[in-house]
Amino acid sequence: MKNSDALIQENSMEGYLHDCRLKMGESIRVIREKKGYNQEQLADIMKVSRTTISKIENGKFNCSIDYLSKFSWFLGFEFKMIESKGLINNEYIKK
Repeated sequence: MKNSDALIQENSMEGYLHDCRLKMGESIRVIREKKGYNQEQLADIMKVSRTTISKIENGKFNCSIDYLSKFSWFLGFEFKMIESKGLINNEYIKK
């Protein structure tokens, strides 16, 4: 049985991961719509199912770097979050 501190930390991590998936999915949805694609069209281009696109956009799918790279390639955007936020220069790394 887990102690209460471990449960709080686990729940906080799960919440954080869920929030990240939601933000990423919303960003992908916005870019997809700006490019004029519906989910079915993007799924066909990416050679994945429409339900996969839907799950990613709704934060219900643990998206791999491979999927992110496909979105970047087919939707024509760069994802440079680490570089653009100065993480490479240690500006935002928690100590």
